[in-house]
Amino acid sequence: MKLQDIRVLRGPNIHCGTMVVEALIDISPHASTRSDQLAGLADSLLAVLPGLQEHQCSLGRPGGFIERLREGTLIGHIIEHVALELQAAAGMNVVYGKTRSTRQPGLFRVVFECWLPEAGLCASLAAVDLVASIMKGQAASADETVEELKRLWREGGIGPSTQAIIDAARRRRIPVIRAAGSSLVQLGYGARRRMVRATTTDVTSCLAADIAGDKTLTKEILYRAGIPVPPGGVATTVDHALALAAEIGYPVVVKPLDGNQGKGVALNLTKPAEVRAAFKLATIYSPRVIVERHISGRHYRVLVVKDRVVAAAERLPARVVGDGHRSIAELVDEVNRDPRRGVEHEKPLTQIKIDAAVQLVLAKQGKQLTDIPAAGEVVYLRENANLSTGGTARDATDELHPDNRELCLIVARTIGLDICGIDLVAEDLSMPIDYRSGAIIEVNAAPGIRMHHYPVEGESRDVGAAIVDSLFGPNETGRIPIVAVTGTNGKTTTARMIATALKVRRLTVGLASTDGIYMGGRCLFTGDTTGPWSAETILTDCRTEVAVLETARGGILRAGLGYDWANVAVVTNISGDHLGQDGVEDLEDLVYVKSLVVERVWRNGHVVLNADDPHVFGMSRYARGRIIYFSTEPDNLNVRKHIAKGGQAVYLRGNCIWLAQGHDEKAVLYLADVPATLDGRAQHNVENCLAAVGALAGLGLTHEEIRDGLRGFAGDLATNQGRFNLHQLGGVQVIVDYGHNPAALEAALQTARGITEGRLIGVIAAPGDRRDETLLGVGEVAGRYCQRVVVKEDADLRGRRPGEVAQILAEGVRRGGLPAGLIETVLDEAEATRRGLSLAQPGDTVIIFYEKLDKVLAVLRETEELAAPVGSTLPTVVAATHI
Repeated sequence: MKLQDIRVLRGPNIHCGTMVVEALIDISPHASTRSDQLAGLADSLLAVLPGLQEHQCSLGRPGGFIERLREGTLIGHIIEHVALELQAAAGMNVVYGKTRSTRQPGLFRVVFECWLPEAGLCASLAAVDLVASIMKGQAASADETVEELKRLWREGGIGPSTQAIIDAARRRRIPVIRAAGSSLVQLGYGARRRMVRATTTDVTSCLAADIAGDKTLTKEILYRAGIPVPPGGVATTVDHALALAAEIGYPVVVKPLDGNQGKGVALNLTKPAEVRAAFKLATIYSPRVIVERHISGRHYRVLVVKDRVVAAAERLPARVVGDGHRSIAELVDEVNRDPRRGVEHEKPLTQIKIDAAVQLVLAKQGKQLTDIPAAGEVVYLRENANLSTGGTARDATDELHPDNRELCLIVARTIGLDICGIDLVAEDLSMPIDYRSGAIIEVNAAPGIRMHHYPVEGESRDVGAAIVDSLFGPNETGRIPIVAVTGTNGKTTTARMIATALKVRRLTVGLASTDGIYMGGRCLFTGDTTGPWSAETILTDCRTEVAVLETARGGILRAGLGYDWANVAVVTNISGDHLGQDGVEDLEDLVYVKSLVVERVWRNGHVVLNADDPHVFGMSRYARGRIIYFSTEPDNLNVRKHIAKGGQAVYLRGNCIWLAQGHDEKAVLYLADVPATLDGRAQHNVENCLAAVGALAGLGLTHEEIRDGLRGFAGDLATNQGRFNLHQLGGVQVIVDYGHNPAALEAALQTARGITEGRLIGVIAAPGDRRDETLLGVGEVAGRYCQRVVVKEDADLRGRRPGEVAQILAEGVRRGGLPAGLIETVLDEAEATRRGLSLAQPGDTVIIFYEKLDKVLAVLRETEELAAPVGSTLPTVVAATHI
């Protein structure tokens, strides 16, 4: 078996809405081998991964996969389940998977869910090796892989506190974006985003967090506000610490000034020797050490979120209960085997770590780790009750006295924290606290919330939801309008039209397109930016008020979508391009891939479909949102049926674009108002304009706003760079366009032919990763429309030999009807452009299909400067490069 290709699809994808790994695995020579043909396979797999017994598979019940395994299933299906179980054994609850054969014999596409890209990749590689080893009868173990997956999750995963916030946001349909490799999480999109890192938010005061981190300063501020705090001081030497203890009076507490999570804290110290040992431990974490009076009572944590007490918990120190047989060390090992316990903050509870602090606490009790406690005897291992040192919690929210609730609100306001964890000691939380019955012992910025979500006793409190509610109003989702534009041709122009028209509402539009990312009309990045990275770039920008996302096939297949749901989706057309790449073999495959954009529209959103294209019209079956059809034919039967049922449509009648819903029909825009349509002669831009009108109507713009927004949209470098741009060089008309497939050339050349008085001279090329028949098709179209053709090649040959693409294109031109004597091959783009221009006479039109726009424009400027007066040169633009 061989893993041929592997990728992680992070966003919604053609398989499901969650992150998945997609692996292409060559299972030859076992393509048709079934598990029932391999004696002992099921038992061997269960011996290595007993959790497979719980997999339901297609039978929908635990044990379903094992039944399939014993009845007989294919090897790819087994790899899928092994990859899932390896992650599950490491604590990641992943369940989705599917396996499909491809058109290549022996090659299977194995897809399975993952929580972390690195973990998914690790699991896929290990699953292939493990299944191969078992099939060969070799000894196999998953232990190392599971441990590695646990490590990956600890280092790159999301802790329980952050996960609780994410879960609460998703329940409110607030989108979530996690910064790669970071605990920083964005809730919402664009201008409505909010940022959180665990329980620190974008409104948490840095000054307040600094104050809370300085325990002495915090105590002083609270004391001056009349809030009960334990008396004490700060020592930098052990002698000073002993002096403070004597002055305060025993028992005392010793803890590092700059510590956190209970590290280096020693409580209830009654002897100078204990203070000496505690001081030494505390200085590991801070050179300055607090010595303060020990307050007797129970330890509580109260959580305040934005002037509201949302939870209270009694914190219980790490401890074990004797059974009369096992030592303290053995009992600790038993407690740590609880699946709820993990390393640090990875799980609801933390494992108990035996360190110097534990040794000190045991010594105070006259015990050692080797001692065997009596049955039922409770042995405390810590005196502080932090969860991070192995403690547990009991919910006490309902016990909180109103006076204590108000006291905690005053503490949070006094320090200035929006999310504040307040540690207090009291004999009884249901009685008011004063200097005689308790004290506030610490205030925490970025408090952990595991104890409130996962108490060992009492009701779980949804603190994550309270934090989300503090960031978003009751009806807010943190979303901005998103328009996704897909199809084969016309995507860029349609997206630009939509983005331009939205300026009538004075909104900052983020636009991702084939030539770059734009924010408010300013180019941020150049290149082919139509994938999920580009979408996320726009959606994470705090300026974005509306996102218009050109969404291409490649990005969908290689990484999924960069957003979760759109308000409007547009599909311009479907024709043959990129066939033979990434598993897309025919138009049906292409429709299936691009239909993902249609599926990921809200039910109250709109899907704008080309009713003149049967492939696009058929996508209506994938639509959740309301459909708006567009057509160049006023009497398109499908459109008329749709309108008769109360549906919405955009169509062309005469030289005017109409918008109809049911019996309500209104004229919106004359083609003459949109220069890019060339008064209707540029049929492709007429279609793009219709699509844009549909999208703008779906966004809720009025007829007047649509008309004002699209009026004046030109086909020049300023508004539609690189898309059927018209230039005049003396008496020669020059058109620059990005067409690179037969349908795109057909549209551009048909328009060019209609506006040309003399000959039409084409300078053509096509990407080398297209099939030969596609390249021939490009040439044939050029041969039908042009009277002279110059064939060039892209600088990026995409795996082809130099001259190979040009040879195929030239053959296509000949098949299109142009004699060989009228076809030239000039491989270099700049030289080919010069040659095409040199062939032209006044009245002729030269149409250039570019790879690098800047090269072509440079030649045009050079030519114009040679032939025209100074000052009449073409405008300078920053051209896109394609990556």
